[in-house]
Amino acid sequence: MEKILFNLKKNIDSYWNMKDNLNHCDIKFTVEKVIEYLDKGKIRVISYSEAEEKKLIINEWIKKAILIYFKIKKPKLIEFGSLKFFDKIPLKKNYIGVRVVPTAIARYGSYISKNVILMPSYVNIGAFIGKESMIDTWATIGSCAQIGERVHISGGVGIGGVLEPLQSSPVIIGNNAFIGSRCIIVEGVIVEEEAVLGANVVITSSTKIIDVTNDKPIISKGLIPKRSVVIPGSYPKKFKSGTYYVPCALIIGKRKESTDKKTSLNKVLREYKISV
Repeated sequence: MEKILFNLKKNIDSYWNMKDNLNHCDIKFTVEKVIEYLDKGKIRVISYSEAEEKKLIINEWIKKAILIYFKIKKPKLIEFGSLKFFDKIPLKKNYIGVRVVPTAIARYGSYISKNVILMPSYVNIGAFIGKESMIDTWATIGSCAQIGERVHISGGVGIGGVLEPLQSSPVIIGNNAFIGSRCIIVEGVIVEEEAVLGANVVITSSTKIIDVTNDKPIISKGLIPKRSVVIPGSYPKKFKSGTYYVPCALIIGKRKESTDKKTSLNKVLREYKISV
């Protein structure tokens, strides 16, 4: 498999700067093989270095393959019963051990693990959904977003996608995390394992994440540490016309370690009176 992937990567990198002849049969075969492997979960947009623990690697060549795929595919009518669509990318088929509620949409090239529940929601190409996770009603999982195992993505949540710039990290949600209703997480933000986000938390790469659990606030950006309990907040910021309040995310506590994740989560929601 390593040799196959090496050759796929080498070929995709060589095709990347080509402007003509993208519909050549060899190019189409290579690109469609990459998307097939994405769809089956054999490859992912992210991986971790074996040499350096938890060092994130962005597999840019896979993003390149997706972008070339968009160029070589032609829009066509897609029919599922009485539902009709007109798009370049087919819908995902042949789910194995996944519950898909009617009108849930996952694009071909996304991977949905076993025992996942898809309520009426949307999962874009390149996304990865770990086993036993729940994608609730009207939630959207953007291109290349990475959702861990046993994650609950509540109703109306927006998980941002990213294909370009190629070096940009997708949004990553760690195992056993809980993302409350109408949260928005974009621009490569990482939510580590077992974190709990209350309803309406909005986090971009520039959003201040303020830990208010100590005597002095600790400010960071782009990362919610593991087991953090987070609610929406705001802070004053001066502009030319006056001082206004800007959204931020407040870390107000820590979820305790527990072998029973469900019990631990319910206890956290009650203890911190988190709206979900």
